[in-house]
Amino acid sequence: MADTVQTRPLAAPTEVGLGREELLGMYRTMLLARALGQRMWLLARTGKTHFAVSGDGHEAVQVAAAQALDRTQDWCIPFYRDLAMMLHLGITARDVMLDDMARAEAPFGRGRQLPAHWSARRLRIVSGSSPVTTQLLHAAGVALASKLRGETAVTLTTCGDGATSEGDFHEALNFASVHRLPVVFVVENNGWAISVPRHKQMAVASIAERAAGYAMPGVTVDGTDLLESYKVIKEAVDRARAGEGPTLIDAQVVRLVPHSTNDDERRYRPAEELADAKARDPLPRYRAHLVAQRLLTEADDTELKQEVAQVVDDATDFAERSSYPDPSEIATHLYAGR
Repeated sequence: MADTVQTRPLAAPTEVGLGREELLGMYRTMLLARALGQRMWLLARTGKTHFAVSGDGHEAVQVAAAQALDRTQDWCIPFYRDLAMMLHLGITARDVMLDDMARAEAPFGRGRQLPAHWSARRLRIVSGSSPVTTQLLHAAGVALASKLRGETAVTLTTCGDGATSEGDFHEALNFASVHRLPVVFVVENNGWAISVPRHKQMAVASIAERAAGYAMPGVTVDGTDLLESYKVIKEAVDRARAGEGPTLIDAQVVRLVPHSTNDDERRYRPAEELADAKARDPLPRYRAHLVAQRLLTEADDTELKQEVAQVVDDATDFAERSSYPDPSEIATHLYAGR
C-alpha cells in the first residue's frame, strides 16, 4: 500500500515567496500536464500510438521542482513521468506530441526511441537513458563537473520509489555525499514499483531514512502539496548552491492510473487504495486553495481550461500532420560519422 501522509491545508502564498502570476502559472502547467497526459493515454488506447506512461498524481511536486530551479544555470535530469516538470521548464505541448507520435521533428530523438526521454540543451534538461535509475548517476556526474568548474549551478534529478531498490541509487547518493556535490535527489514516491507495493520493497518507513547512511539530509514531504513541496525543494536547492552538499527528498505522491498502458492494475491494486489515492489528487486540491485565497475565480478557471484544451488539440493536430522519420536516417547519431 502507498505511504500514508497527513493532508493539511496548503501554505499561504506569502509563506513561499511567490506571487499570483507564478501561482497561477503553476496551476496552468498542472492543467496542461493532466490534459496532455490523458490525451496521450487515449491515443495509445485507440491504437494511434503504441505506448503511454502517465504522471497523473505527480504534477504538484514536479511543478514545484521546476519552479525551485534557476533556469539560467541549473540542470535537470528527469525520469519518464516528469511531464509537468518538463512543461514548466519550457518544453512545449507540440514537442510532447511530436515525441509521443514518433515524428521526424520530435526534439527528443527524432522519433527513434520510446516517448518521454526528455531532453533540451537550451533548457538545460539532460536526457536520461532507458535503464531505470541511471539518471541519478548522470546527475552526480553533472554536479561534479559544475563543482570542478567553480560554477554555482545545481543539478536536480528525479526517480520513482522502485528506483531506490537499484544499486545505482545508492552509488549515486554515496558519490554525491563523499564529494559534497550540488545535487538534489527527488524521489516521486507513489507507493508502487509497477505492481510491487512499497512495504515489499523496503523495510524503512520512509525513503528519506536512507539519507542517514550517506550523511546527507533526508526530508519527507507530501508531494501532493505543491507549496510545501516547493518550500522543501527550494531549501535543498539553496543548500546545494551554498556548497552544503546533496539532499534526498521523499515526495509522497499518488498514482492515479496504471503504471503504463501495458499494465492492468486491477490484478494487484486494491480498489480502496486507489480510491484513497484519488482523494489526494493534487490538481483539485491546489485549485481549491487558489479559490480560497481569492487568486482564482470560476471565470478564470474556465478560461484556463479552455485555453489548455485548445493547446492540446493544436499539439495533437500538428503532430498528426507531421512526417514520420526517413528510414535512411535510422543510424544517424548512433555511429561516428553518421
